[in-house]
Amino acid sequence: MTERVLDCFAEKGGLPIYGGVPDGASGAYAAACGFTGAAGQLVLLPGPSGLSGALLGLGEAPDPYVYAGLPAALPAGIWRLADGIADQQDAILGWALGAYRFDALKQPRARPSPRLVLPAGMARVLSTSRAVWLARDLINTPANLLGPADLADIAARALRGCGAHAIVISGEEVASGFPALHAVGAGSQRGPCVLRASWCAPGAPPDAPLVSICGKGVCFDTGGYDIKPSAGMLRMKKDMAGAAVALGLACMVMDAALPVRLELRLGCVENMISGAAMRPGDVLRTRVGLAVEVGNTDAEGRLVLCDLLSEACESRPDLLLDFATLTGAARVALGPDLPAMFTNDDALASLFSESGDAAHDPVWRLPLWSGYNSWLDSGAGDLNNVSEKAQAGAIVAALFLQRFVSVGTRWAHFDVYGWNDADRPGRPVGGEAQAMRAAFEGIARFVTARLSAEAGLNAETRPTNVWQRKVDLS
Repeated sequence: MTERVLDCFAEKGGLPIYGGVPDGASGAYAAACGFTGAAGQLVLLPGPSGLSGALLGLGEAPDPYVYAGLPAALPAGIWRLADGIADQQDAILGWALGAYRFDALKQPRARPSPRLVLPAGMARVLSTSRAVWLARDLINTPANLLGPADLADIAARALRGCGAHAIVISGEEVASGFPALHAVGAGSQRGPCVLRASWCAPGAPPDAPLVSICGKGVCFDTGGYDIKPSAGMLRMKKDMAGAAVALGLACMVMDAALPVRLELRLGCVENMISGAAMRPGDVLRTRVGLAVEVGNTDAEGRLVLCDLLSEACESRPDLLLDFATLTGAARVALGPDLPAMFTNDDALASLFSESGDAAHDPVWRLPLWSGYNSWLDSGAGDLNNVSEKAQAGAIVAALFLQRFVSVGTRWAHFDVYGWNDADRPGRPVGGEAQAMRAAFEGIARFVTARLSAEAGLNAETRPTNVWQRKVDLS
């Protein structure tokens, strides 16, 4: 898989795209066409040589998805945003979300697509768009073309391109350093590996906040010996969506030069069936020494993450995040569009909830209900990877992960679906980078608050140097 270019944008020229309900002849024409200004409604405006522009309904509260239908609805050619569209960043992001397509494996398209002229000052939005396209591409790539080593190598190249130090760990080093993760991947001919990367913002002091990110990268999940039914395997190329989101998020942090130290770990494996695969009832050692009884081989994602979280905690991060397509129970509770968030810190919960709303990328907190901890008790090991009870599967999975997070570490776990089941503007059927924009916004706000607090500043005082300033999200 090669790096994608955002080919939906142009540099200059273009017909105007107007927002809202206009006055004069254009308004009369639009009204005659039934235009009411409803969000996403589109009318093409005639001119002496054919088209003179387009009119887009913005509704009462525009968001990026209002603009996301334009790339599919407008005729080919170059377009530009008229002055009446106030939030041009939302418009550019919406255009990029709507222009995305996964067609690298198809014959070239005959029909050209419309392109949008980029206004000045859109570096942040372009970074977000590139990260979304990268994550979607990875999730959409079939498993025969994206194995564990492929995922790790693509991630390493992307991270190095952003200035990070990245290495891929494989073989005996995985077996000794990440034993539970290794056990998950032992059944595949394509062996497991771990991507480990680090980065420090230019000029950062040694005590700059450390943000650590972990991602589940199960490139295909058969369920192992607790095998999934055939229908349950159809989308299992997406079981590495957590790694794709974590990678895209890391790239956004580096592109924005957020004033942090950054660590990223991706566990890249396949959960297959063979004579070397883990079995129900096996007891696995983990990086921290806890013995985990395998109650179900299809609950492999938490075994991948537990070793990554343990290693991440060795660096004593100020903020630890993980992303995974972990449980069907989260989807039963919240549906496909709303990722579940678990955290051991109430302030973090509010921070990421507000950040998700601000980024139009919502998340919803579910509880780390300690009363269910005993459900993970095991007769053969220190804990089981599943509960015998059928309820609260997403909570139980999060409680399992919490056992591997050091006491006092601020931690949030995002249980994502990573997929769009139906075509909607800006959300085509296929892979989706859920919670990525929310997490970036949350990290930026966390760092701002942390630096301000360390500088002894009140909420009204603005820092004066790069290490004591409000993070620029523009």
